[in-house]
Amino acid sequence: MTEETPGFDEKPDVPSGATPDDAEPKAAAPSSEAGAAPAGDATAQIAGLTAQLDQSRKALDERTADLQRLQAEFQNYRRRVERDRITVKEIAIANLLTELLPVLDDIGRAREHGELLGGFKSVAESLETVAAKMGLQQFGKEGEPFDPTIHEALMHSYAPDVTETTCVAILQPGYRIGERTIRPARVAVAEPQPGAQTVKDESEAGEEKDNGPEEG
Repeated sequence: MTEETPGFDEKPDVPSGATPDDAEPKAAAPSSEAGAAPAGDATAQIAGLTAQLDQSRKALDERTADLQRLQAEFQNYRRRVERDRITVKEIAIANLLTELLPVLDDIGRAREHGELLGGFKSVAESLETVAAKMGLQQFGKEGEPFDPTIHEALMHSYAPDVTETTCVAILQPGYRIGERTIRPARVAVAEPQPGAQTVKDESEAGEEKDNGPEEG
């Protein structure tokens, strides 16, 4: 029976054809390539993140532009709807007041003849007040220049005391709502007497000649 020698360390089995150094575990020696690999991975990650950030910013800019465009379109839509609503309201009021114009004409004629009395006067004045609150304005006065855009001439004459076509009588008052005329004023007009302007010019020329400096 053989005795084991104390302190004797058994060496691991070495395959045939291998040197003893092959049996020793190799220590992992740091190499330049191993150190460079993590740095390269970090650079690639940063580049990738930068590219993703650029894409996100581009997408955000596009969405922001879309939102601004939609907001502008919505504001234009709101303004258009509000403008159309006001127009429809004005047309409806104009149509209603147009139907009331004959009644207002009757009230005016009754007032001129002194027939606007009692309860009829109170009702008539209330109706005129409501019409005024709805924006109805009466126009047309004697002596104002004739304007074919707001006047309708029903009678025509000549007068020596006018220098231009003038409304000498208001046969039926005109009405407007704001800047919109719903009925022109029906008037009688007078024009200057034919030849009166020529005579006047000749008279003025003669006066200037008479008042001129005397020759010495």
